[in-house]
Amino acid sequence: MITRRAALTGALALGLPAGLARAADRATPEALIEAARARGARPYAPERRVLVAPFEGLDYDSYRGISPVAGKAAALPVGGVFRADLLPPGWLFADPVEVRLPGHELRFAHDLFTHDPALVDLPARLPDPEGMGFSGMRLLAPLNRPDHWDEVLVLQGASYFRALAQGTVHGLSARGLALGTGGPVPEEFPVTREIHVFEADTRVTLGCLIDSPRAAAALIATLTPGATTRMSCALHLFPREVLADAGIAPLTSMFQHNALGPARIDDFRPAVHDSDVLVIDNGGGERLWRPLANPARVQMSSFLDAHPRGFGLLQSPAGFEAFHDAEAAYHRRPSAWVRPSGDWGKGAVMLLEIPTRDEFADNIVAFWRPEAPLGPGAHRFDYELDWLPPGAGALPVAAYPLAPVRAASGVEPNAREGRLFVLDFAQRETVAIGAIRPEIVATGGVRIEGVAVYPLRGVAADTLRLSFVLTPEAGAESAELRVSLPGERGQALAPVWLYRWTRAEGGGV
Repeated sequence: MITRRAALTGALALGLPAGLARAADRATPEALIEAARARGARPYAPERRVLVAPFEGLDYDSYRGISPVAGKAAALPVGGVFRADLLPPGWLFADPVEVRLPGHELRFAHDLFTHDPALVDLPARLPDPEGMGFSGMRLLAPLNRPDHWDEVLVLQGASYFRALAQGTVHGLSARGLALGTGGPVPEEFPVTREIHVFEADTRVTLGCLIDSPRAAAALIATLTPGATTRMSCALHLFPREVLADAGIAPLTSMFQHNALGPARIDDFRPAVHDSDVLVIDNGGGERLWRPLANPARVQMSSFLDAHPRGFGLLQSPAGFEAFHDAEAAYHRRPSAWVRPSGDWGKGAVMLLEIPTRDEFADNIVAFWRPEAPLGPGAHRFDYELDWLPPGAGALPVAAYPLAPVRAASGVEPNAREGRLFVLDFAQRETVAIGAIRPEIVATGGVRIEGVAVYPLRGVAADTLRLSFVLTPEAGAESAELRVSLPGERGQALAPVWLYRWTRAEGGGV
């Protein structure tokens, strides 16, 4: 599990003096792809540097006390509207990353950084930092106003990266590659060895050389910041062995609780999460709407598909009243949407949900897993990755009259062994109650009763509510729910709502 605090620190860049000439040979995307191909053809060789004071032994707080100096490691012009920050190694980030920025020779030195004496203990004499480097990169651009450079992209920690749309703050992350996520073998976390900025104007093209014991890869991306920040990505993957557990375009997020549960969370805030829904536009033309869970036990879900049109993790509430947390600003956390370019064939969107009691650990992972194992050789996956403002309205438009806006569950007062679910839908088009034919399918030994659809008059204008009671049979521990709302002619009126009910303390989810 990747800690949330790792995501708060931004992106760092590493220049290793011994490797500058080698990285300088990779001044184009094509050269970086060939370097990944060559790595994949060789046995894996770990790369790690021994950190020296004050960078060794840092914790979260002391790491935050080290800052890059403007003009030396911060606000470095890289072309057009973009600047870059190089940030220090230490804390969770000991793997060396070599960074190439146009117009800059990057060599690590102590005077590139300032140190807050209240947080960082400096030795009387700083040791020689020869062979040490940085840990990633942060890109800045005038995202929210023309006279200020805002953080728009952070690359740091394994192959993780995060981007921002206008008006948003950092939340969920993406990865270049996932291997073994969800088991059964221990998960690998491929690491970024090199970061290259190739060219920049109003958009920036960059590349990451990624390596892991079982595969090497090059991720080439062109980032265009804006109201929606778009990354056009190409993953060039070179396995060293057959990969049956590859994760393509992985997204990582945090979900602790909301009105669906879990009952074991005791918090003054009505919701705490960076994302609350997995959305899938499958190859069959359906939009699947799967609320996230904080389960009592680790659970993995597989949504089989062929020729997927898109998937992503959504932060569906976009207002402060959903969270009541001014400091964390969860109502400003972005959503992320993956749109495959070309035909990805058969496979599945995978969803991993890990139990958590706090909000400092990323416990949600979603990615595409190809059906056919990926053997040694070359494989390419192209996709658009959009970083969107929160709210379901920012997703690509789906032609449904009804849009999910809220889901909640609780103990049914008149049947204590039952669980009451209520699903609220906003009417994009007026739909007559009598024209809705709810279909609820449940597996796993549960009964569905008391299905009703009614308007929330005087409470929420143009909102319809679907409610039903789930009652488990003796011994039932979990059930898969599929809720669809066809109209009189069988046409879909809303996305297909999916959920996994599990028996937990208090009968909750």
